[in-house]
Amino acid sequence: MQVGGLAQTVAPNSIFRKQVEALSGETISACFQCEKCTNGCPVTIAMDIAPHKLIRSIHLGLKDEVLQSDTIWVCASCETCTTRCPNDIDIAHVMDILRQLSRSQGVKDSQKNVPLFHSAFLTSVRWYGRLHEMTMAVIFALKSEGMTGLAKQANMGVEMMRKGKIKLFPSRLLAGRQVKAMFRQSERRQKT
Repeated sequence: MQVGGLAQTVAPNSIFRKQVEALSGETISACFQCEKCTNGCPVTIAMDIAPHKLIRSIHLGLKDEVLQSDTIWVCASCETCTTRCPNDIDIAHVMDILRQLSRSQGVKDSQKNVPLFHSAFLTSVRWYGRLHEMTMAVIFALKSEGMTGLAKQANMGVEMMRKGKIKLFPSRLLAGRQVKAMFRQSERRQKT
């Protein structure tokens, strides 16, 4: 098996695969390495481990390599891989689970800004029940570069508001309470 570098001998260990399968509800072992996920992925060029190789790494139990990879953070969650998979493995969902595992186990993020973007996105959804681009951009800019980042984004934000591309104030969903309940339920599950 070659994962981003030199070939290595690997003794398969099913513990990590079983953990990922249990958390995701996906059957990782059904992957027969057809490479359709990798061939359709629009961001493979930025990944250190191609999607089909990442799935194989999970299957072999290479937990550290998988959770420390750039791939799980670079994944755009566009679901092209999921759509193309002949065995109906929701690879995009598996990537989400791997990001969650990486964060919960304290693995240092290989891509600093991607987890910050993910966090800013979820914060906006939590507050308003949907994405509000202005809020997300402000949170992301402040977390990634502080006031300097916010100043960099300000001109673009003003121009986008002027053109009607983004709104200063968010609209709220009628289902906002249900979205907040989903976040609370998820937090309770993570604590147990």
